[in-house]
Parts: sequence; C-alpha cells; structure tokens
Amino acid sequence: MWFKGALGALNGTHVPLTVPIEDQEIPSNMYYLVNSGYTNCPGFIAPYRGTQYHLNLWRGNTPTDYKELFNLRHSFVRNKIEQAFWLLKKRWAILRTASFYEMKTQIRIINTCCILHNFIRDEMNEDKLLRAVDLELEDVSLNENEISEENITFVRVTDEWTAFRDALAKEMFEEYQSRHRRAI
Repeated sequence: MWFKGALGALNGTHVPLTVPIEDQEIPSNMYYLVNSGYTNCPGFIAPYRGTQYHLNLWRGNTPTDYKELFNLRHSFVRNKIEQAFWLLKKRWAILRTASFYEMKTQIRIINTCCILHNFIRDEMNEDKLLRAVDLELEDVSLNENEISEENITFVRVTDEWTAFRDALAKEMFEEYQSRHRRAI
C-alpha cells in the first residue's frame, strides 16, 4: 500500500537482465527500495540510518516515530521481495546470470519460473527450500552495509528524494497514530 512506486529491492538479490539502452531509464515516479549502503537519489529510497531497521529487532517493539515506522515497513517489504527472488534463483539456475535473449523472451523465462514455482508451492505441503531461504536471509540481513559485487558505481544525490522519503514516512506515521488512537 505505501510503496506504490516500488519496482523492487536492490542489494544483490535480483534477476540480472540485459536491457537495451533505450529501455534503461527509470520513470521519475518509480524507485527501488535499497539497503543502507545506498543513499536516497533518483530511483532509490533507502532506510533512515541510525534508526532501528532489521525485522528481527522489531519483535516485541512498536515504532515510536515516523523514521522507525518507515524503516519497519521498508524492511518488511524489502524482506519479502528479497525472499521471493532468492527463492526463485535457488530453484531456477537460469535466473542466476544475465542472458542475451530478446527482452520479451527474458521476461517470459522469469514469468514461467514464477508460474512453476507457484505450482510447486501449491502441490507441496512443506517447502524445505523456502525454510532454508528464510534462514539465509536472516543471516544476511544482519550485515546490511555490505553491498554486492555488482555495485552501482555512481548515484546523483538529491534532496528531492530525501524529501520524498520524509513526506512518505510522516504520512505513514500520521495514519498509524490515527489508527492506534481509534483502537484505544
């Protein structure tokens, strides 16, 4: 609900694609949720640094300000996206490296892997691979400042994206407080 313009999450857990130059620009209202190793800049929304972030730290706690609530929701969404991609890449080797098929074919391969994954999940009572991925992600999330070897080498830092994050975080917190006041 809150991250409507999010295209995905970046920290090395993604399916590499070969994208033609003319298709590489991100629309101005779209962005990736990134870890704290990145900064807010066009197309990237990072969590607040120096504020509690990891889901395992939130157990038994509730957010007390807009930065904590934003980081909690940011972490939850990134965790789910990363879990999905990590699981798909573990299950389907073709998703681990970039291919040089036409873009349309690359998208069909990813969609087919997702469909087959969902079919397997529907047919299996227990998914041991999913449990293993959960444990791996828990270990990896403790070292958030480590960026993958596929670093983005240049970002243009702008106050505009920090202001966007602040406005979104404050709106989230106002709605959160309003909902909790009604519940009391």
